[in-house]
Amino acid sequence: MAVGLSLAALTATAAACGSATANDDAAGGGTEAPAASALDGKGEVSIDFWHAMSGKNGEALQQLTDQFNAKNKGRVKVNLQFKNTYDDTLSAYKAALNSGQAPDVVQVYDIGTRFMIDSKSTVPVQSFVDVDKTDTSDIQPNIAGYYSVDGKLYSMPFNTSMPLLYINKTAFTKAGLDPANPPKTLDEITEAARKLTVKDAGGRVTQYGFGAALYGWFLEQWTAAGNQEYCDQGNGRDGRGTTVKLATDDHVKLLTWWKKMVDEGLAPKLDSNTTTADNAFTAGTVAMTLESTGSVGGFLTSTQGKFEIATGNYPKINATDAGGPIIGGASLWVVGKGKDDAHKRAAWEFVKFLSDKDVQATWHTSTGYFPISKGALETEVDKQWVAQRPQFQTAITQLQNTPLSKATQGCLLGAMPQARKAAEQAMQAAVLSGTDPRTALQQQEQAMAGPIKEYNQSVAG
Repeated sequence: MAVGLSLAALTATAAACGSATANDDAAGGGTEAPAASALDGKGEVSIDFWHAMSGKNGEALQQLTDQFNAKNKGRVKVNLQFKNTYDDTLSAYKAALNSGQAPDVVQVYDIGTRFMIDSKSTVPVQSFVDVDKTDTSDIQPNIAGYYSVDGKLYSMPFNTSMPLLYINKTAFTKAGLDPANPPKTLDEITEAARKLTVKDAGGRVTQYGFGAALYGWFLEQWTAAGNQEYCDQGNGRDGRGTTVKLATDDHVKLLTWWKKMVDEGLAPKLDSNTTTADNAFTAGTVAMTLESTGSVGGFLTSTQGKFEIATGNYPKINATDAGGPIIGGASLWVVGKGKDDAHKRAAWEFVKFLSDKDVQATWHTSTGYFPISKGALETEVDKQWVAQRPQFQTAITQLQNTPLSKATQGCLLGAMPQARKAAEQAMQAAVLSGTDPRTALQQQEQAMAGPIKEYNQSVAG
């Protein structure tokens, strides 16, 4: 799921839409949230929702939208429009802002947050919350935290994920390891991998102890787990970030460890393609991997009848690391630019509906995404779902035990899609090509200076 948005497109659209800083007014450039009466006497208001949910996730979203439309018949009608990938959805949105054909609600992935704020094209969720005096205490604080700046919630979290350590429970038991006590650190992964790695009579590895994609999202997770910030300016939350912190001692330690795992024959050479790594795990080729909570269902289905799966917290680089992982996924933004009050209010009513605890319980159990609602986890349908998939309980506990800080909120950077790609290039250079880890990280950190500066200048007001 690596991203590669064009910086030129990113900065051009940001410049065209204006600028915003972390301390800008929550109204998002003068777009205030209208009162509920904005729908009075308007008949049925039709709104467009652009999203990137495909397959079973798209089907679940369609069912929830049909439910909303039936409930609001004659008042609001939502038209779903699938825009392919997260990248494609955001690219389409940028083009639509320039053409005046923007949707009323748009789903944007986590690392598009800084751009969405800077575009000044939306009505921040906080504005609706304040007007309606909505109680937001049911939203998981660590999930709301990512999409909040200065205590203001800019978008509504929707499909949320977080990373886990997945283990082949059957292989663990066979190797004399306790699957109920999975590795918690890099050193413990190495120790377990030595017992899990299996070779045939000819010396060929048939099962590696560990294997995961060299995915940039994982590097961000290790940074937060160490309670460190990924970019400056308080992770881009005290002001606009100017530097991404790739060449840290912990990142060097991580890539040195990963290269040693490959050299020792405990891990295969995998690139940044998460699908390749996922398939290696479900095929039994690797006994431990890293993936998001959204993979629980797919992994269980793919390995049914072959081996059992257990989960553990996302491992830490150092045993003393006091942070925790960052949420991923996407959120929903109410578009304000070019919209009248009726459309803004209709969009908010739909977004608010999707955040309801019962709706979130349905969404969670239909897709595997983490519910943004604390109350959703207490519904009977959700309790039964988790009981049948105890692997997911790890994610619940992990989220609840992660302290909320600027480090665990995640980095907000205008050029964050490029920064993630840069991290992947450094990871591959060090692990696959033998480049000195610090050198690889420094090269990519320096390479990001230009794109970050270019983006920031494009939105400077």
